[in-house]
Amino acid sequence: MRPKIFLFGDSITEESFGDGGWGASLANLLRRKADVVLRGYSGYNTRWALKVAEKVFPTAECGGESPPVAVTVFFGANDACLPERCSAFQHVPLLEYKQNLRSLVSFLKNRWPETCIILITPPPIDEEARLRYPYIENTTGLPERTNDASGSYAKACVDVAEECGIAAIDIWTKMQQIESWRAECLWDGLHLSRVGNKVVLEEVVKKLKEQGIDVEKNLAVDLPLIENIDQNDPLKAFDGI
Repeated sequence: MRPKIFLFGDSITEESFGDGGWGASLANLLRRKADVVLRGYSGYNTRWALKVAEKVFPTAECGGESPPVAVTVFFGANDACLPERCSAFQHVPLLEYKQNLRSLVSFLKNRWPETCIILITPPPIDEEARLRYPYIENTTGLPERTNDASGSYAKACVDVAEECGIAAIDIWTKMQQIESWRAECLWDGLHLSRVGNKVVLEEVVKKLKEQGIDVEKNLAVDLPLIENIDQNDPLKAFDGI
């Protein structure tokens, strides 16, 4: 069986299999080497993610998957919604967010002790664009998210990864190193443009490599490649399979 990599997160993960998305690009990069399995849930925060984790990742006894080589956990953009604004129902307080991430990491480690877990921070926020693209009716004239709040959750995510001894990708910081990141990396002030998706893809591939999962070298292609099949005796390549 091919190894699997699960992508677990909110809309930024759910939409990652769209045209130019980081999940689709990762799947393309790993074609015939690993299966990239999408588990993205638009609008979810870490509180809701904990509620559904058992259903998302059932045990082997309940028809669950074999242990994946890696799982990305990409939550925080919704947790960071401000509690007094229009998306308050998605808000999770910072300290609870940290505890929820710890619980998710503990859940995954208990299920699959050898699996590489990578936390990904929420992205930066373009507050003006959020006013132009509200998810629900916003009569306050104020964005439901701010970049400062997202930054606090990003730092908390990195802190939890360090505390748990696992990898983290700080997308919030990485994207803001790009000139004109608001227009370049985001299309609605929150969700990723093609450039933003490329940034996430590059960081995920880099982090996998750091964790010993080199997508170009140590993940073998399954079954014979066409160039390795003898034109005069094609079936020979399948002996012993």
